Amino acid sequence: MANECTHDSGKDRAMRQRDLPQWIALAVLPNGNGDFTACPELLTEEEAIRYLRLDTIHVEEPASTLRYYRKKGLLRATQVGKSIRYRRIELERLLDRLTEYNPR
Repeated sequence: MANECTHDSGKDRAMRQRDLPQWIALAVLPNGNGDFTACPELLTEEEAIRYLRLDTIHVEEPASTLRYYRKKGLLRATQVGKSIRYRRIELERLLDRLTEYNPR
């Protein structure tokens, strides 16, 4: 079977997005090479740091910033096995909370 590329028309893409639950928003993450990759629903610490762009705003220890947000109750994480993961919806909620506390 040969690899085939299919091109989505805007209508096809809109239909697929309309079929998704409303709380799912399509998002991308910078991949560090000037490109972007699809953002998963469950993110590693490194992906959460990139999602929040903590790595681009000169935060000394981005992982400590995530821990700080968790300790303050601003961010909820999920433990999967021995690893901490962040649901994308929880990162969105964090951004909402930070915006409420510090509207500019």
